[in-house]
Amino acid sequence: MTPKIQIMSSTLANQIAAGEVIERPASVVKELVENAIDAGSSKIEVFVEEAGLNRIQVIDNGEGIASEEVLSAFERHATSKLISNDDLFRIRTLGFRGEALPSIASVSKVTVETAQSNQPGRRLVLEGGEVIEDSAAKSRQGLSVTVDELFYNTPARLKYVRTLKTELSHITDAINRFALAHPEIAFKLVSDGSVMIRTSGNKEQIQAIAGVYGVETARKMKGISQESFDFNLDGFISLPEVTRASNNYITLIVNGRVIKNYALNKAIVEGYGSTLMVGRYPVAVIRITMDPLLLDVNVHPTKQQVRISNERELGQLISQTIKERLSQENRIPNALENVYKPKSRKQTDKKVKPEQTRFQFDQRSSDSYSTHSSEGVLEDDQRFTMREEVGLNRAEEAEESNLKEDSQPESTTGLENHEEPIVRTAMKIDSISQTHSPFPELEYIGQMHGTYLFAQNEKGLYIIDQHAAQERIKYEYYKATISEHGTDLQELLVPLVLDYPTDEALVIRENIDKLQEASIYLEDFGQNSFVLRNHPNWMIAGQVEETVKEMIDFFLAHKSLTVAKFREATAIMMSCKRSIKANHYLSSQEGMQLLEDLKHTQNPYNCPHGRPVLVSFTTNDMEKMFKRIQDPH
Repeated sequence: MTPKIQIMSSTLANQIAAGEVIERPASVVKELVENAIDAGSSKIEVFVEEAGLNRIQVIDNGEGIASEEVLSAFERHATSKLISNDDLFRIRTLGFRGEALPSIASVSKVTVETAQSNQPGRRLVLEGGEVIEDSAAKSRQGLSVTVDELFYNTPARLKYVRTLKTELSHITDAINRFALAHPEIAFKLVSDGSVMIRTSGNKEQIQAIAGVYGVETARKMKGISQESFDFNLDGFISLPEVTRASNNYITLIVNGRVIKNYALNKAIVEGYGSTLMVGRYPVAVIRITMDPLLLDVNVHPTKQQVRISNERELGQLISQTIKERLSQENRIPNALENVYKPKSRKQTDKKVKPEQTRFQFDQRSSDSYSTHSSEGVLEDDQRFTMREEVGLNRAEEAEESNLKEDSQPESTTGLENHEEPIVRTAMKIDSISQTHSPFPELEYIGQMHGTYLFAQNEKGLYIIDQHAAQERIKYEYYKATISEHGTDLQELLVPLVLDYPTDEALVIRENIDKLQEASIYLEDFGQNSFVLRNHPNWMIAGQVEETVKEMIDFFLAHKSLTVAKFREATAIMMSCKRSIKANHYLSSQEGMQLLEDLKHTQNPYNCPHGRPVLVSFTTNDMEKMFKRIQDPH
């Protein structure tokens, strides 16, 4: 017998909604912190126990909830942020659905204490969405929400919760991104009594970046700023030498909201072009401001995925801005900075006093691309990094002149109990003027092991990877030649017959038009065979068959390539295979010519795959290595 249609209870409806909104403890933290930000808070503290499964408490100093409205806040779809239908298309707040509090309350035990300025406070306790206590509370302005025993009444949800380390990593990642998006707010995260994150809330985004990703990374971040008719963007991007293995270090902020957007992430990477190594991603924090009418944030319950009008235009703006910014940098890596990384100090019984771990650097001038310059002389021996697998702040080193006692060691898991970590409570930047340095004039010295070239100038010593250098030269040649003469054909004296397996032959046949757009004209020649009667002029005589096969193989591996991308990939492939390899000895004349040709390329700093072409040792570096000068103590 078919069950009768009934109206489900509000508790069941909220639990179903919680399944969409509250995926894990980090979801609770995110929703509560967003509410605190919307309330105008300047200070937000988050306390968690057992990665939030046992307890989550978020305390803010925002406007608070009026005493008479506290009960209404736990009714589904109750909100103070949308009044009319028109408001839905001009959303300026992070929260607006009115689902967070009732969804959280339906799957946990919640205690709320709140008060507005000079008004009596109110305390509310709920279990599974039902009010079990309603009383007066102290009149501290702001809101305190404590969530105990998350998912206690929906044990099936616990099956999807990962290890405590994983859940805590999601929480720290959420707070880190809030700190990047809102540097004007002081955030604090405490896990099981240990302070994991603390930011100063002094409005300087570069300081928030240093607090999340470390001072060494912040030193290599460059400010960007650009605007168009619809969009205004600013933020910081890392130099190409600072990369990560995933795009998780790209933070996009739209109208104060941290979002996920594949197309914009791709635009950021495209802005770097071939300066990035294959499979590597930059560190970037980009804030985008636009008319709320151009942004639809009501497309996913978690509000992280949004729909942007003119998204392609925005992507082009981002790519071009990054490309122009990087073109103004001298991108020759310092060999010592990239090779010789000091190890963390070993743990001792001495404890680090919080006041000894603070550091400062003065901001004296602004970056020409941003009001917050990332250039500067940061304390060399104070390095901070966010562990890639956990995302927690930790101290690797502390400056000897300021810190006589050893710092905390690198944790195996990043989650052990420890003293308060070295975090940024006050940070200033000592900026230096930014100038664009052209490729240096180099005097050829010699070659090592048939692989590396040596050159010098008045600034120091340069080591050049000869394969990467010629790869860059040939890449730019092939790219220009294919672009200019890609449609010019030359007849083959003897046509080539190319055989493929049935599955690949079907793909080639279906995409024969796309291959023709890349000037590869194949004709059917039997079930799995094709005949080639001509070839593009830019192909080298004697290498036509090999080149055509390589192009088709690449096409088979990347079927969705556009013609432009196909030609780009062909130029990269040709340059790699046609360049000199290691253990190839050059004469002095050949070495000098290679450097001369490299100097005239558009990007002499990286091969097409993003690897560095050359590194440098300054004269000062050499004198330090040989102890001609001593580091100050």
